[in-house]
Amino acid sequence: MARNDKKSPPDTSSRKPTPKPAPKRAAAAAESGRKAEQAAGKKGAREAVPAVPEAARRRRAVANAAAALAGRDIAPWTPAEVAEAFSRFEAADPEPKGELDYVDPFTLLVAVVLSAQATDVGVNKATRTLFAAAPTPEAMVALGEEGVAGHIRTLGLYRGKARNVVELSRRLVAEFGGAVPADRAVLETLPGVGRKTANVVLNIAFGHPTIAVDTHLFRVANRTGLSAGKTPLEVELGLERVIPDRFKLHAHHWLILHGRYVCKARVPECWRCLIADLCRWPAKTPAPAG
Repeated sequence: MARNDKKSPPDTSSRKPTPKPAPKRAAAAAESGRKAEQAAGKKGAREAVPAVPEAARRRRAVANAAAALAGRDIAPWTPAEVAEAFSRFEAADPEPKGELDYVDPFTLLVAVVLSAQATDVGVNKATRTLFAAAPTPEAMVALGEEGVAGHIRTLGLYRGKARNVVELSRRLVAEFGGAVPADRAVLETLPGVGRKTANVVLNIAFGHPTIAVDTHLFRVANRTGLSAGKTPLEVELGLERVIPDRFKLHAHHWLILHGRYVCKARVPECWRCLIADLCRWPAKTPAPAG
């Protein structure tokens, strides 16, 4: 099975951020979000270990809400600033890759469907045995819901996901000869496939310059002011308008990985952010002492 490995973006602390003035409401939203994130984190810490993923989702939701609120008042980036930011991402990581394991469009589609409310690490553990048992749509249908569920029971909502995976596999066989269609509208008719999943498959499997907005990208776009929006679709369309065509193929990978490893929900690591001097977020985190 091919693996798309990805390391954390490099430390670029040599670039010193130049803070920019921000409206009062943006600053207030940032401070409110920070307090709420701390409260959510404390609550999650008191819960049993199995509840930690839910606590993490809660922290991300709070951070994203604060970012979206602040994003309404943040001044938009200039075209020159957008080009500069993506030039830096490209220089740091010219060929970014996703972190889900897959071998072809079908296994990629299944992996992305399974990744809803789950980590890529958890999905990769589950699909290691699932794809060995059922590497094709035909084999997945033959395996059946109970068989699929047996491989993915470590994932949240696994029974619903097993049902979706078997049904989308059945439809691929019946309607498309077992092939994954390279069409967003058609992909979105498959069970368990929404716009984000379709965009991921189109981008990675077929090389389309689509932008898949997940929780990390939504937060980064709003926090930085790169594309403010109350919904993932608003953010996606905003990014499509401002990102130069030459960067669009890899744009969502750069932003997702940046949000996952640097612009984190609870405590963004602004001191090592390679676009900190361009970012409009008013509550930048200082470097840790020592």
